[in-house]
Amino acid sequence: MTAHTPPTEPFRDPQLPFANRVDDLLGRLTLDEKISFLHQFAPAVERLGIAAFRTGQEALHGVAWMGPATVFPQAVGLGATWNTDLVRRIGEAVSKETRAMRARDDRVGLNVWSPTVNLLRHPLWGRNEEGYSEDPKLTSAIATAYTHGLRGEHPTYWRTAPVLKHWLAHNNETDRATSSSSVRPRVLHEYDLRAFRETVEAGAVAGVMPAYNLVNGRPNHVSPYLDEHLRAWTDEDLLVCSDAGAPSNLVDSEHYFDTHEEATAAALRAGVDSFTDHGTDGSQIVARVRGAHDQKLLTEADIDLAVRRQLSVRFRLGEFDPLHDPHAGTGEFDTPAHRALAQEAAEQAIVLLKNDGLLPLAPDTRIAVVGLLADECKLDWYSGTLIHRSTPLEGLYERFGADRVEFAEGVDRVLLKTADGTFLKVPEARDATDEARGAEGALDPALLAGRTDLPPLTTDAAGTELALVDWGEGILTLRAPDGRYLSVADDGYVRASADQPGGWIVQETFRLEPYENGDGNGHGNGHLLRHVGTGRHVCVAPDGVKVAEENPQVFEVIVTESGESAVTQVTAQADVVVVVAGNDPHINGRETEDRTTLRLPAHQERLLRAARAANPNTVLALVSAYPYAVDTRQLPAALWTAHGGQAAGTALARVLAGDVSPAGRLPQTWYADDLDLPDLLDYDVIGTRQTYLYFEGTPLFPFGHGLSYASFTYRDLSARVDGDAVHVSFTVTNTGDTAADEVAQLYVRAVDPSVVRPRRELVGHRRVPLAPGAKEELSFALPLTVFGFWDVAQGRWRVEPGPYELLAGASSEDVRLRTTVLLDGEPGAPRSVLGHGLAAADFDEQSGTEIVDRTKVSGDAVTPVAGGSGELVYRACDFGSDATRVTVEVSGGGTVEVSLDGGPALATLSPETATSGPYDYTTLSAAIAARGVHDVHLRLRGPLRLARVGFSG
Repeated sequence: MTAHTPPTEPFRDPQLPFANRVDDLLGRLTLDEKISFLHQFAPAVERLGIAAFRTGQEALHGVAWMGPATVFPQAVGLGATWNTDLVRRIGEAVSKETRAMRARDDRVGLNVWSPTVNLLRHPLWGRNEEGYSEDPKLTSAIATAYTHGLRGEHPTYWRTAPVLKHWLAHNNETDRATSSSSVRPRVLHEYDLRAFRETVEAGAVAGVMPAYNLVNGRPNHVSPYLDEHLRAWTDEDLLVCSDAGAPSNLVDSEHYFDTHEEATAAALRAGVDSFTDHGTDGSQIVARVRGAHDQKLLTEADIDLAVRRQLSVRFRLGEFDPLHDPHAGTGEFDTPAHRALAQEAAEQAIVLLKNDGLLPLAPDTRIAVVGLLADECKLDWYSGTLIHRSTPLEGLYERFGADRVEFAEGVDRVLLKTADGTFLKVPEARDATDEARGAEGALDPALLAGRTDLPPLTTDAAGTELALVDWGEGILTLRAPDGRYLSVADDGYVRASADQPGGWIVQETFRLEPYENGDGNGHGNGHLLRHVGTGRHVCVAPDGVKVAEENPQVFEVIVTESGESAVTQVTAQADVVVVVAGNDPHINGRETEDRTTLRLPAHQERLLRAARAANPNTVLALVSAYPYAVDTRQLPAALWTAHGGQAAGTALARVLAGDVSPAGRLPQTWYADDLDLPDLLDYDVIGTRQTYLYFEGTPLFPFGHGLSYASFTYRDLSARVDGDAVHVSFTVTNTGDTAADEVAQLYVRAVDPSVVRPRRELVGHRRVPLAPGAKEELSFALPLTVFGFWDVAQGRWRVEPGPYELLAGASSEDVRLRTTVLLDGEPGAPRSVLGHGLAAADFDEQSGTEIVDRTKVSGDAVTPVAGGSGELVYRACDFGSDATRVTVEVSGGGTVEVSLDGGPALATLSPETATSGPYDYTTLSAAIAARGVHDVHLRLRGPLRLARVGFSG
């Protein structure tokens, strides 16, 4: 007898379309199995041979959290390259390393949670390092390149499945899980949605992650925009993965829903497909979905839709076609090509801010390199573990020779003297292993514990000299002579145990607090030492130094050597001083923590002044995740780079030496002062004139700025309108004597707009390598849509007729060529409000108000901030021949005052008693007399929500 081969299930048949195979598999799963798939860690279904699957693998600038991997520059540094081809190649390398790492560790996921496309609207945002730019066009261009690299070029199977973060209008860590971003329709469409939309429409995005915050009063995890906008942009099934813990936040911190079943059902119906909550334990999410289904808050069809989207991604990743998946055998990891790419990226990310001719440095230059980051290669929260490492000092040693380079870190070296006259002592650590936290990889590095295998600090008569660094805002680190930082483990003891500050809650930072004896009088140099991570003071106990609630130790800080003294000693005899300043990515500006100032920390300002005073040939090299307001007027040269990954030091040295001409460009405005910034939580970029698009002041350095060792001329700008596009071309020539890249930028400006439009807006750019004397003609085809704006009167995009200026140049302010085109466009018209009315959120201008949710499902309303007073203005409203009545839909209690053209009130409407809740609306009406076209002014007072205004005759 011949055994028959069992028939292949349709879901395993590679000849069938994915949609058919998903249908087949979905039909074979039980309801319980489908519900289990909704958690981040979907279990295996052994009866069908389906493996376990997890969503989420961090890969922002290299594979993160899973141990050693190639580390590329931070995302903001990749944005500074303005080089889409480079970023695409980085995405390819990262996805190949993801595949290679998964082959040996199945904890590594192929659904990568990258890139971050939140716009860098405000430079004090703690996660500035994760975004690409303040500009939506540049952000989408870089993000599109990265996602294409992550996806791979195969038409059917994806190497990895990228998920964009964090939807939507998310630029604050302060109260991030409870704050609401008030985003008016123009800002929503012209700014916040654009970076997501253009990246999704490019076709290499597998999904999106909603952000923790609320937008217009409604949590992003139940946002109608997921269906109304996101899923309308593509025919692909997009997988929406919640952020970690966000599903529980809907009840626990936001109090938006009363029960977790209600919240989970609302999120699922809004479009969330995978719930990241309670770590690897899916039982609570499963119970919530099951409870919601039993309570008829969800249907099985709702569950099927979410599971379908997950399965679609899994099929595209080749999970069910191992013999046909072209990426299954990918083994490229830490290859020479990847190392070279990391160096190329680090070089291209460097921005030359200023140069009075000091750079590049001659080969025989004697260099003093100083500063807190001079011998550091810092990692951030979303970095992998370094395999290779190059600090600025090491790079300069390698390029110029160790005999020509002197070094001073510039730390303050101190002894901490106790009240009984002894000093803090770091004991010798015998038999301790030399381990680096996180090197082994962890699905959740927040759970990595501090070391307890080392002895805690003690005290003795001599003590140990510690390196003290003040990182600003009163935050200090203390480092032992062996290079390990003082840290506090779970047992509360203080040890010199950390290779770097880090962790979800940093355990390596402290504050020195002047000691008060109870009557308000300070005691000289006496200080308490507070550990920031626990909030407890350091005390000396018989069994070692620890943190505790009681008996804090009073310390006298004895400075044995100041940082300025060390810097002065090495700088005076050098030809050139390089001061390397910046931030530690885990301190003062990171996820969960916004910055409070643009200023460089005082400790580093002191070092910079000392270096400049000792030697006027001082170069400032800023290595940071964000902009600073730093005075460079007395400096002959300054550069900036984000933390540049494993090759940062080599790259900086090569740029300083002139081996590479710098061509990075600033991806965001560098403001001159904190006073130039709006409130961090004010998302109205138009109304408060934020970013280069609207900022009317003088920046320290403008968007797109960056100098070169070469010089370039721009010639022959031409523009013509042809059908649905404007075709623009100009020529760039390298008139210098060195090969260099130029980043040519093209902006547009509406000359005579009817509403506030950007001062100028990036519509194209090109990074072009040019040899001395070489030139290249650059051409751009601009769809007419790029000249449009969101017309709130009509609820759609509109291109106004009239002149538009095209500006070509080297930055948003360094404009070399201009020309004007005349577009026919579509004329505007007054709003016909008679019978149509006004949606409250469709205002042209506002003051003192914020947008909130009309209902928990959809719609907007407007309310005065904090129950105070505010005003809404709607321009050019047509009342026809005779409007005799006004109606308002309101909830809560308060007053709506209606006037025309800012004149006296025509009507004042107020409910006799406040409605029962924010979603309980009532309609009020009053007689008016209006005709013709007028600006409508609505003054709101009190804790009242306005949804709509109607007019009738």
